[in-house]
Amino acid sequence: MPRDPDGKPRSPKLRKARFATDADIEIQGSYGPADAPAAPSSPPAQFPFTRGVQETMYRGQLWTMRQYAGFGTAAESNRRYKYLLAQGGKGLSVAFDLPTQMGRDSDHPMARGEVGRVGVAIDSLEDMRVLFDGIPLAEVSTSMTINATAATLLALYQAVGEEQGASARQLRGTIQNDILKEYIARGTYIYPPAGSMRLITDTFTYCSREIPQWNTVSISGYHIREAGSDAVQEVAFTLADGIAYVEAALAAGLDVDEFAPRLSFFFNVHNNFIEEIAKFRAARALWANIMRERFGAKNPKSLMLRFHSQTAGVTLQAQQPLVNVVRVTLQALAAVLGGTQSLHTNSYDEALGLPTEESARIALRTQQVIGHESGVADFIDPLGGSWAVEALTAEIERRAGEYFARIEELGGMVRAIEQGFPQREIERRAYEHQRAVEAQQRIIVGVNDFVVAEDAPVPVATVDPALEADQIRRVAALRARRNAAAVTRALTALDDAAAGTANLVVPIVGAVKALATVGEIADVMRKRFGEYHPVR
Repeated sequence: MPRDPDGKPRSPKLRKARFATDADIEIQGSYGPADAPAAPSSPPAQFPFTRGVQETMYRGQLWTMRQYAGFGTAAESNRRYKYLLAQGGKGLSVAFDLPTQMGRDSDHPMARGEVGRVGVAIDSLEDMRVLFDGIPLAEVSTSMTINATAATLLALYQAVGEEQGASARQLRGTIQNDILKEYIARGTYIYPPAGSMRLITDTFTYCSREIPQWNTVSISGYHIREAGSDAVQEVAFTLADGIAYVEAALAAGLDVDEFAPRLSFFFNVHNNFIEEIAKFRAARALWANIMRERFGAKNPKSLMLRFHSQTAGVTLQAQQPLVNVVRVTLQALAAVLGGTQSLHTNSYDEALGLPTEESARIALRTQQVIGHESGVADFIDPLGGSWAVEALTAEIERRAGEYFARIEELGGMVRAIEQGFPQREIERRAYEHQRAVEAQQRIIVGVNDFVVAEDAPVPVATVDPALEADQIRRVAALRARRNAAAVTRALTALDDAAAGTANLVVPIVGAVKALATVGEIADVMRKRFGEYHPVR
């Protein structure tokens, strides 16, 4: 211990009165064996999978470098996908515009001004053909960030794949299909929980039989974190959503080991480097125990929490945007050290507008440098056994367990959402974070400290307003030339299924092949299930 000149012990000077992670877990100055549980004795690919879900991890194969893109029309997005694949990307990740997410065709009055703005506009099978033109779906893995209309977009993807000559059994990818987090944090829902959950479990059943390599849901903590949650809440609420989906599938008569191996997860990656690594390790262990102890799963693949990760959009700053390259690099490295299966790195200019080709290439190169130059991919769980990492892993598990208990008291996650519990918890943490930023207790470089008088201008990509008019004309032309009687028959079959208990995905596939639009299919179920309006 440091001492004064007279020999008396004195406390060292610290730059903060208290050190804590983003989840307010207090950080000690140094850690030792007594501060952390024993390092997991199980190797990677063995229960509880704390150290990873693959035996060799990245020594066998690097994570999938899956860059998220989609804007304007299908033709514009197709060009960007081909560009990213040519730059070394290994998988596609599709962003859809808000009308597509909400089940509204581009010519609907509520779609005005939003067509192609935050993603690609997809109204029909014709658009989906253009989106994947020249991209062999039997050879690529595709992730689609779509929820309320997920079953319809999957049906469109299947139809295009079959037109290319690929069987449904060859198709690989993921639909997000996580409606519960929409009620919690994002808002792109259509139907009330009962109808939404039926669509999801019907998709589980359909894919287990027809598209067995497809991940039927990507249970998303990403948007929960973007809404303001901390790392513990992200894990707790995401896994609680997962529990609700498993319970719904079991109630529908599915066997847990029939569908659970195709469940996947989607997490955010923030700047608090050590906490983020510990978060991923804790999530794997928690899910393995939930599936084995609570649901009696026996297939080891049912116990594995496989996840895609994306660097944190909410941490990107419009001020000094090139500094975002540093943030994204740290976040991507945390995802890799935490054992991600696939990763999207955000572009430095996304706080200003759509990524340019240059910024998207730099984002992809960030992953490639980590994978091929940093050396970290040669190690398996290289931070496992670190006293600090193991202590944080255990503490995140403990705090998430407290949330699970509270959610159970409220009657499960669906009831907790209906009562606004996770929403209030996220709002509380978001408020606390913002107060800390405003008080400069939390420094955001370039925003509340290290500010410059004027930023150098950064090129920003935009969507041509004419694209909306072009897309509206495409929808009108489709309706004029398609077989109207065939469309009516297909939508009637869907309505009959919705009125009864038949699997909904089968008639949805029939409807998209008959050239029914995304909005027309959604409207059939709107009439049967109603529309969800949150209680305020």
